[in-house]
Amino acid sequence: MLSQPSQKYKPYTPINLPNRQWPSKTFTKSPIWLSTDLRDGNQALVNPMTIEQKTTFFRELVKCGVKQIEVAYPSASDTDFAFVRGLIEKHEIPDDVWIQVLTPAREDLIRRTIDSVAGSKHAIIHMYNATSPTFRNVVFRNSKEQTLDLAIKHTKIIRELTEECTQKYRTKFIYEYSPETFTQTEPDFAIEVCEAVKKAWGKAGLGDERIIFNLPSTVEIAPPNHYADQIENFCNKISEREKIIVSLHPHNDRGTGIASAELGTLAGGDRIEGCFFGNGERTGNVDLVTLALNLYTQGIPPMLDLSDLQNTIDVVTACNDLPIPARYPYAGELVYTAFSGSHQDAIKKGFEAQRLRHEEGKAKGEPLIWDIPYLPIDPADLGQTYEALIRVNSQSGKGGISYLLKQNLHLDLPRKMQVAFYQVVQEVSDREAREMTVDDITSAFKRTYHFGTGYKGRLSLRNFKISSLDSEKPKPKAESDQESGEEDDTQRRFDGTVSVDGVHRVIRGKGNGPLSALLDALRTHLSLDFAIREYSEHTINDADEGENAQAASYVELISATERKTTSTRQSWWGVGVDADIARSGLRAVLSAVNSAINDGRELPRLKLSVGFHSKSSGQEDVASVIVNQLGLELPRRFQAAFFEVVQRKALEEADEISIDGVTQLFKDTYKYQNDSPSTKVSMESFKLDHLDGSRRSLSGSFTFFGGASRTISGTGNGPLSSLLAALHTQIAGTLSIRDYWEHSIGEGSEVRAASYVDLVYEVTGESTKNLKSSAWGVATDTDITASGVKAVLNAVNDLNVVLKN
Repeated sequence: MLSQPSQKYKPYTPINLPNRQWPSKTFTKSPIWLSTDLRDGNQALVNPMTIEQKTTFFRELVKCGVKQIEVAYPSASDTDFAFVRGLIEKHEIPDDVWIQVLTPAREDLIRRTIDSVAGSKHAIIHMYNATSPTFRNVVFRNSKEQTLDLAIKHTKIIRELTEECTQKYRTKFIYEYSPETFTQTEPDFAIEVCEAVKKAWGKAGLGDERIIFNLPSTVEIAPPNHYADQIENFCNKISEREKIIVSLHPHNDRGTGIASAELGTLAGGDRIEGCFFGNGERTGNVDLVTLALNLYTQGIPPMLDLSDLQNTIDVVTACNDLPIPARYPYAGELVYTAFSGSHQDAIKKGFEAQRLRHEEGKAKGEPLIWDIPYLPIDPADLGQTYEALIRVNSQSGKGGISYLLKQNLHLDLPRKMQVAFYQVVQEVSDREAREMTVDDITSAFKRTYHFGTGYKGRLSLRNFKISSLDSEKPKPKAESDQESGEEDDTQRRFDGTVSVDGVHRVIRGKGNGPLSALLDALRTHLSLDFAIREYSEHTINDADEGENAQAASYVELISATERKTTSTRQSWWGVGVDADIARSGLRAVLSAVNSAINDGRELPRLKLSVGFHSKSSGQEDVASVIVNQLGLELPRRFQAAFFEVVQRKALEEADEISIDGVTQLFKDTYKYQNDSPSTKVSMESFKLDHLDGSRRSLSGSFTFFGGASRTISGTGNGPLSSLLAALHTQIAGTLSIRDYWEHSIGEGSEVRAASYVDLVYEVTGESTKNLKSSAWGVATDTDITASGVKAVLNAVNDLNVVLKN
């Protein structure tokens, strides 16, 4: 840097305005807002927005209540032209919104620009030409007279062409003219040009017929008070002021764009052109959000709806691909965060005092004024709470990514998970040294959290059942214990089948809820010891407005052995989505576990050593053999029954039985995959008819104990109860179903139904001596009804049924 910068840089020339009025004025209303995000903001982006992104941005601006939107520079590219036509032809523009298009002072480009808005209801044609000495003398080599003639000539062309367009398409026009580089133009010459343009336009009137003179601070070269002086000087000297909208277009080269806009408004500005969150060339345009909320905190309606500011941030950052700094006014992630203990204490006391003050004010019908230390605005007015913002926005750099995930996967990630995934995206982006597309980000998410088809991890859930376990009943309380507050606990049991590295394992655990029960099962059977640190969930609604809504669950796990340590712990996030909330949570747990075991650690393998004296294998391991060998996922009580069979067999063979031996034992015990006709009860065919309501009727040809075929029938609430009713016409006593379970085997055209029935048989009489017995039956079939019927008959054939006389 120079020790004497005056040898290189010239200071600005102040305006002689001895009776300036703006310093004593205050704000009383909102100015007209013009968003130029889609034009001035877009042209400043490294990667300009696509038509889809611009459309999304346009809709957000409309949603926020912006009534004038500069949508494009239509003559600059076919993309911009097509975007404007798309807005019009797809009826995206509300009747109360004016679209604005920019054109230079060239007849061919003006024609193209007006063609782009033909057929719209309201349009503003914005023409500009540079008027400052540097641009006149260096860039365009024009004299003052030539600069003046250029503006006059092309204003007349715009008047002629817009009148033709109005006559043909009924489009209503407003004309806007910008003496570009206004702040570097001689003040009197800028006024002279505008007077000539107004005269050439020839039809400036009142209301919507006013002409707009946009006075840009194209490059901010002086403090904001100088800009205010320039605006007040212009307003004082321009003729027919009531027929003019004075528009401000500040840039932020000196970091005082907000101040320039506010002081310029006090000096007479009616309208402000800017961008949401200050995007634009170099240091950006003035930020309309900050300007609007500055008015809001002074009790003045800003005429913009920013009540869902986080959504607006997400849209803007996703479309612009630019982050918002953590300390940015109103929108930054750390704006409402207090790290200092004294600040936190002051805020806490402020909330307590305000609560009491508001209670008194509400009783008296007085306004409930916001007055909290360090918080000039209530975060709730922007769609957040103070507490949530401390937790949510304590990290940075993930808004755009989380927005894309929400739009494409319908997942509203917890903020801590957003931070975790943002680091994944950054790592991939740094490694590949390129911009990441939406597909890149969603694929990285699915791969990281094993989410969706084709992204399964080492563990995956096949089926499960959650049941309640009543805790032991407490002993009667002594009189002194009546107020102890102790309550009975009801635990949950998880019984399920999990695929482990492609091998199906039956696991079982218990806990205070489904998730803790699953974690207990993983700890018991797979030596995976984790604990939940954070859990959240939300509903994903579809087009059917909730009819087929799904639950999304998010889980953060830590190592259970470290849960009580105070040091920083590694954690793993998981996500699950399902129509069933319990399954959604279980999937989220397994998703997180898959992330944790992605290090390739070896998991305990399925081994068998079964017998009455063996401690290494339980009924879950035996059930795992059956599900792997036969695809049958046995119900828990069936597992217990078959395990006793296996133990007895193993005892006969010195506590040793092979996996193939267990499989064959199951087939032999339950006549599974045995097509030989039964010697007790067999069915040749059956037919199921639907009666009134839920009643069913089953009829078929059966043989009993090798006798002649008989046609029997019965009615019930379903196929199985109808079958039992039919059997009761021939069998003495009572058959009843104690437990029933079903699931599918295979996929696609190979899918089959598997059914399991626990059948109880009771018969009384002199010859039977009060017989009561039970048996399990299992069967598969491509038809689920046939599968259930066969399972019942297999169970019947394992019982000592007695025929009626």
